[in-house]
Amino acid sequence: MRNLRVSGPSRTGKRRSRHHGDDTDKSDSPRYWQILTAELVGTFFLTLSAILPVHQASSPVSHLEKALPSGLVVCALILAIGPTSGAHFNPAVTMAFFLRQAFSLKKVPSYITAQIMGAVLAASLAAGLARNRFLVGQTHPLVDPISAVVIEAVLTTLLVLVILGTANNHRLVGNNAALAVGAAICLSGMIGRESGPSLNPARSLGPAIVSGDFADIWIYLLGPLLGVGIAVVLTTILVAPANADEAQEARGRDQRLPGDT
Repeated sequence: MRNLRVSGPSRTGKRRSRHHGDDTDKSDSPRYWQILTAELVGTFFLTLSAILPVHQASSPVSHLEKALPSGLVVCALILAIGPTSGAHFNPAVTMAFFLRQAFSLKKVPSYITAQIMGAVLAASLAAGLARNRFLVGQTHPLVDPISAVVIEAVLTTLLVLVILGTANNHRLVGNNAALAVGAAICLSGMIGRESGPSLNPARSLGPAIVSGDFADIWIYLLGPLLGVGIAVVLTTILVAPANADEAQEARGRDQRLPGDT
């Protein structure tokens, strides 16, 4: 999501390529396993922050108490490890950047795999703490499935629109992008409570895999996917086509898979 570096000459004097998703200077880049580890760790903490306030509380929690931890965690992680991987932490975000042609298709499967693994680890830890593998933060709607899909799609549209818009205008937005994304997550969690808001297929898949409860998982795959498509179109219309800043934000420190040219 966020990479706080800006384009310009590198320390070796070489200028970065302005082509989307490409870079000619990789000398100071973290290795690819570090990038995937950042995605795994980020999704782990995001998922855990969504599970623990509900399932480890000794008394009922408010909607704000459910939503606030995830927003704060994402905000902090964007600033802490965003420069390493781009801080997607969500397959919906990865797909959005890819559809915007700001992220390499070669990286999409490994990013999404790392995100799902992080969510599975978080759900496994929650199961261990609760000593109950069926109490791991599964997402289920409080309304009918179609309404839940619509809510997930609308809220994912909001989240991805904020992410893409701030990435595209990073030179103006700067570090405030982390606050904008965190605020969008908090707001979505509070106003979308009827859908059991997820906005993140990995966050829902992790608990489903650990618990074996896949009853409503299609809602949390289809809804975000629809939201991604809408957000990509809206960003192109309302903001701008993808630019070099957005591509840099999407990939972190100009990372490429081995063999990329």
